[in-house]
Amino acid sequence: MRRFLKENSLSLVFGLLFLAALVGQAFAGWHQLNDQLLADGLHQLSLGRYLTSATFAVDVTENWQSEYLQFLLFIVLTVWLVQRGSPESKPVEDAGKESDERQKVGAYARADSPMLARVGGLRTALYSRSLGIVMGTIFVLSWLVQSVSGWAAYNETRLQQLRDPITWTAYLGHSDFWSRTLQNWQSEFLAVGSMAVFAIYLRQRGSPESKPVGSSHDTTGVEG
Repeated sequence: MRRFLKENSLSLVFGLLFLAALVGQAFAGWHQLNDQLLADGLHQLSLGRYLTSATFAVDVTENWQSEYLQFLLFIVLTVWLVQRGSPESKPVEDAGKESDERQKVGAYARADSPMLARVGGLRTALYSRSLGIVMGTIFVLSWLVQSVSGWAAYNETRLQQLRDPITWTAYLGHSDFWSRTLQNWQSEFLAVGSMAVFAIYLRQRGSPESKPVGSSHDTTGVEG
């Protein structure tokens, strides 16, 4: 058990942090909504009702979709785009998909390579892009859930204001949807871009997200 905890400590800690933050968000959002309902003279919701509400769903998924968009773009764009001096980039001369030999696929696969890297053909081609495909799928699904739950939450507000609800397609072009979406996207793009640049000049000893402390600023694609 101790070995399992040590070898999986990164994913376990982030899993626990995720659950703690989600629970905290649920309670904070519940109290915030009930304060608003009380101010509007409306009935307050139980915690269970809040957790199944469109308001909670849109608050959660609008963050999820932006995070997975960030990783999707970073995974795909770093195949072709580079940043000299950043450990978040591969070496400038390696831009592109790289050779089968370097990627250890098909005839160049090793005995311990995944089976899908060895079989060749369509299966290997799909497996070679599986990380981006999964990240993209999660992004699209969470974006879809965000749009539907945001539409429902927005229409609840309109009905409370004695205004007619709007259709889902109309909501997709509405400022409420794009305000929620873009405020998350811009923060993700800023975070990833600044990390790639800061890591050129700054160091974190022992972290794989940083170059070795003594590496030159021009060293690219090297992790500590």
